[in-house]
Amino acid sequence: MSPEPPILVPAETVRAQITAVLTSWGMEPGLIRTTAEVMVETDLAGVDSHGVSMLMDYDASRQSGKLNLQARPRVVRENPVTALLDADAGLGHPASVMAMQLAMKKAKAAGVGVVAVRNSHHFGAAGYYASLASAEGLVGLVTSATRTISMVPTRARKALLGTNPIAFSAPAARNRAFRLDMATTTTAANKVRVYGLNGRTLPEGWAVDGAGNPVRDPEEARRIIRSSEEGGLTPLGGKPETASHKGYGLAMMVHILGGVLSGASFSPLRVRTQRPEDPDNLGHFFLALDPDAFRDKGEFEADLDEVVDVLHAAPPVDPALPVLVPGDPEAASRERRLREGIPIPRSLAAQLRAVCLGCGAPYLLE
Repeated sequence: MSPEPPILVPAETVRAQITAVLTSWGMEPGLIRTTAEVMVETDLAGVDSHGVSMLMDYDASRQSGKLNLQARPRVVRENPVTALLDADAGLGHPASVMAMQLAMKKAKAAGVGVVAVRNSHHFGAAGYYASLASAEGLVGLVTSATRTISMVPTRARKALLGTNPIAFSAPAARNRAFRLDMATTTTAANKVRVYGLNGRTLPEGWAVDGAGNPVRDPEEARRIIRSSEEGGLTPLGGKPETASHKGYGLAMMVHILGGVLSGASFSPLRVRTQRPEDPDNLGHFFLALDPDAFRDKGEFEADLDEVVDVLHAAPPVDPALPVLVPGDPEAASRERRLREGIPIPRSLAAQLRAVCLGCGAPYLLE
């Protein structure tokens, strides 16, 4: 039996729901506005794994005491082109917006700005922060260390890395900004959860057991990711024969920038001594680059327009499926969901209702 169709909820109602829950948890209104904005824009972009569906995870961290809801991100080290922020063990969204805004300010003054964040929590979708840069005519690069140990390195039996996302954005003139947002695993861990919420079978190659066999049941894959000693998500590429070492290498690059550089934790080491109430100490990396430091004003955007035009004009295999560039699917999703609403699976709605009941927030989605 196929699951019931999702309910379609206006974006402002989803924003109000997130705001109501975070308010009941005691977050400061300014930080709530920033967090809700990031989460709603993430859902509008079609990244269902990193928006409102994260509230249950945040609630679990809140109840265990590891999430500081009165966090105040602060600069702890700075020079004209770099800075290090401490997120104060709070949700990563406010600290990450602050970090990218600071990186952009430095880039506009010096051509480049680089800001690292430590002592953070989950920050949502990396692409949101990269897009802040392209909206200001800058190139943006974002990476993040991760809390969940889910990626099985090439040739290994057990997971030792996270999904370790990387995002990159660049401004064009006539075309939309180029926006790449990807996990370095074949899929994001939360997307496995979304497949389960929608009653769908996983594509082969997303997850494997300890013997390297494919796992297609999303609940079994989630169990392996959460609690099994062996198996997990595959690196981008899937198998050694299809170049999984490239995804593995990219994941290491992401962690070096997002975790090692800032002094944040490496999850396989942290979990050896971490108590349930200890903060996750995640790290993020934000770079903003001014193309006018290299080219006369407008030349970068004009050249990128030509590149995008050539790609859009490429003859497709299927005429009904034109060639896209990164950023196109997210833009199309945003237009459609602003018009039709954000789809909320019935099972997710029930879980969100339970979160509201547990904290005394009104349930607004139905």
